[in-house]
Amino acid sequence: MVQANLHQLLKVSKQLREDVVRSLASAGSGHLGASLGLADIFTVLYWQVLHHRPLQPGWSERDRLILSIGHAAPVLYAALANSGYFPREELLTLRKLGSRLQGHPGRDHGLPGLELSAGSLGQGLSVAVGLALAAKIDRAPWRVFSIHGDGELQEGSIWEAAMSAAHHKLNNLIALVDRNDCQIDGRTSEVMGLEPLRAKWESFGWRVLECDGNDIAQLVETFEVAEHGDVKPTVIIARTLMGYGVKSIQDDYRWHGKAPSPTEAEKFLDELHAHYLSLQNGTVQE
Repeated sequence: MVQANLHQLLKVSKQLREDVVRSLASAGSGHLGASLGLADIFTVLYWQVLHHRPLQPGWSERDRLILSIGHAAPVLYAALANSGYFPREELLTLRKLGSRLQGHPGRDHGLPGLELSAGSLGQGLSVAVGLALAAKIDRAPWRVFSIHGDGELQEGSIWEAAMSAAHHKLNNLIALVDRNDCQIDGRTSEVMGLEPLRAKWESFGWRVLECDGNDIAQLVETFEVAEHGDVKPTVIIARTLMGYGVKSIQDDYRWHGKAPSPTEAEKFLDELHAHYLSLQNGTVQE
């Protein structure tokens, strides 16, 4: 792992978002909203936080990253490609017949860097708990990170796993909730309300941190806190905007599972360019 400064991290997050837009436009299908919203989180994880070796994907002491919301695979693929696990050109094979980059990650497709075949929501935290417990038993140094959608928290299996993690004092486990208040059918607050979300996690025995999940500096600081000083598992509730960086679709649940047309993709890339210029100039407006 090579740590990067804020300017470098911003460049990476821009690249990830551009790759997501291009790969989905090439595929003609896929999940754009969460992939764009999570790009800053994946940037900080792969370029600042995770202990990993792209040229040795099976390194025994690597940190394990579990993407429980498998439909956000495009941003995971973009992070893996840009950090050196496979060529970036392969991103344009997303969802194509015979590709290693299917709509949901599958370990049986032979893509390096995947820890979980994901797709069925609610399962990832249980896998993360099992990995973290195994590391504890083996006294291994590696940590486990898991990423979840807020709509996914409507699955009961999440809370069974949360209870187990607290019982076993898995302080080598950091979960992150993509709190964008969007799911495929609408706002989470309308489909099935989650609040008081912080109190729920705390009542299950977790340490809770909160941050702006689209602010790279905040994310870096929050992960630094998460990695130190507690006997409990930690959850980060990261407030994000679905579609972040593409202003015309930000916070619009209708882009949960929709790909841009070639014309829309060019428009979205222009919006991304304008967004990052405003970030550099300190004039960004949500």
